[in-house]
Amino acid sequence: MAAQVTHAIIGTAGHIDHGKSALVRALTGQETDRLKEERERGISIDLGFAYFTLPDGTRAGVIDVPGHERFIRNMLAGAHGMDLVLFTVAADDGVMPQSEEHLDILHLLGARRGIFIITKADLADAQRLDEVRDEIELLADGTTLEGSPMIAVSSVTGAGLDELRAEIARQLDGFEARRATGLFRLPLDRAFAIKGHGTVVTGTAMGAEVRLGQKLRVLPAGAEVRVRSIQVHSESVEHAGLCQRVALNLSGAERIDLKRGDVLADDRLELTTTRLDAALEIRPAAKRPLKNNQRVRVFLATAETLGRVIVLEEPGEIAPKRSALVQIVLNDPLVALAGDRFVIRDETNVRTLGGGVVLNPLGRRVRKPLDAYLRNLIALSGPFGPPAVAAMLTLQDSLATPPARLAQLFNRPLAEVVAALKDGDFIKLSLGDEEGFATAARWQEIKRFTLAMLATHHRDEPLAPGLEMEALRARLPYDVVPRAFRALVDRVCRETGIVRDENSLRLAQHRVRLGGDDGKIGARIEQMLKEAGFQPPDLKQLIEALKLPPVELARIRTLLTAMEREGRVVKVATDLYYAREALEAAQAMLIDRLTAAGEITAAIYRDSLNTSRKFAIALLDYFDHAGVTTRVGDLRKLRSPRA
Repeated sequence: MAAQVTHAIIGTAGHIDHGKSALVRALTGQETDRLKEERERGISIDLGFAYFTLPDGTRAGVIDVPGHERFIRNMLAGAHGMDLVLFTVAADDGVMPQSEEHLDILHLLGARRGIFIITKADLADAQRLDEVRDEIELLADGTTLEGSPMIAVSSVTGAGLDELRAEIARQLDGFEARRATGLFRLPLDRAFAIKGHGTVVTGTAMGAEVRLGQKLRVLPAGAEVRVRSIQVHSESVEHAGLCQRVALNLSGAERIDLKRGDVLADDRLELTTTRLDAALEIRPAAKRPLKNNQRVRVFLATAETLGRVIVLEEPGEIAPKRSALVQIVLNDPLVALAGDRFVIRDETNVRTLGGGVVLNPLGRRVRKPLDAYLRNLIALSGPFGPPAVAAMLTLQDSLATPPARLAQLFNRPLAEVVAALKDGDFIKLSLGDEEGFATAARWQEIKRFTLAMLATHHRDEPLAPGLEMEALRARLPYDVVPRAFRALVDRVCRETGIVRDENSLRLAQHRVRLGGDDGKIGARIEQMLKEAGFQPPDLKQLIEALKLPPVELARIRTLLTAMEREGRVVKVATDLYYAREALEAAQAMLIDRLTAAGEITAAIYRDSLNTSRKFAIALLDYFDHAGVTTRVGDLRKLRSPRA
């Protein structure tokens, strides 16, 4: 029977050669240095893994990180998932450079549970141990691990190990009940192939659980795989997750180049980003202020990429020991959700500068003034609730966002988001095949924008009957997908009195009326068409007859469109208009001939009108489309009996 697994990860941290791996070996009986080079050189190079058995028989995962500064990126890949930190400081060395950097990283990643362990206690007397305790107290001052207990141990003699085991058990007591957040995510720290089994990946699970047979998405690439088997601490299980060390055997991954930094996620999660908003803290070890647009190296979960930091607050830089709201533009897409913590180092990866927490995973390009944007980020940095949801909605490019996507952005259970959306500050909108939500303020803005656009269009194009709907969609300040736009327009029309005529929109009071010069030109055109009878001039001939320059062609088209809506002319073909009286006479003549003979050719109709074949064909095609006639070969017949 598989041992029960607690939902917690114990991690080591500390300077090189301060006894991290020896401590894990003494606590668990397991060797974490798995690489041949590690065993030969006597130092940890990459992440090591083990498990710790608690007094009640449950197991907690253990991550042993390398302490050498050259392998800091490996340390960062393991530190993201630690729930309890065993921070080692050797009694003979005391606090060293990597002690400070490792503690900075843990502080920036939000570590709250920790035990400072003075290792190699057998090499020091009581006075020296007191000195090291003072050094640790000074080191931890102002960090999230300030005030954590200190225990002196010896992995050689076993002194202090029982006390340490008891303290670990105390700190993890009840820890499993802490949370189930959003969708399952597994940032990969290893990916390898086993002969006869295929692709295996490992990592520290985040969010919810994963189950046998579940379909997962590889991010940021987007490929899909399926879970063939699951192991936790080398034992097969049917489901796992929630801050456990997990190994997954995958099907469908043979052609995918899986690597550290990739994320396996619930297949509903497709969200990646190259621009995120965050609260960023700069640590004292940075030595100098972080400048606006400074290039940095970003570490988030097990991923690493370059980016640049846009400081959103004055004075446009962040001094050591200070925090500010920022936007980080990434070179490569990352999987980042609200609440995720990250670390930044200098571009050359020599020094840890700071880190922080993601507030809005999908940042927008912003221009000054930044006041409104900053107010929303401040709301996101507060507790979850309607104000935070309103801020997230306001920061999105899309007009409305489905609840499921909001839950992903916040990395929270869908039920919590749905409950918050019941607040009166939100408007439910149809998005075609699903529903989304917008803030009431944004909805009012859309209605005002639409009214203003129509007023401007009517002023600039008085002869146009309305504004094409697609022209409105293209100019909206927010993204609206085509499948949702018609429902959106219908609701705007209901709430504002805007009139929709097929695919165009107009204000209720708008009427096309020809007046002034346009009215005079329209009257002349109408008279010319009447006089021309069944052989009207085309647009080019009208321009010449009116003695207007060719550039007025668009104006004449607009005039004719307005006259057509007034019922004065009829468009028969491209650039060919008839006076209404002439068209009605041509139709009456056609119906009379068909009623008498049953059918007619284009030649007979041409002779009946005493016109040319060009006009006869145009008229017959028009009557076909109008439902008066139907074409059978070269003949026309009445479509239906007429009185």
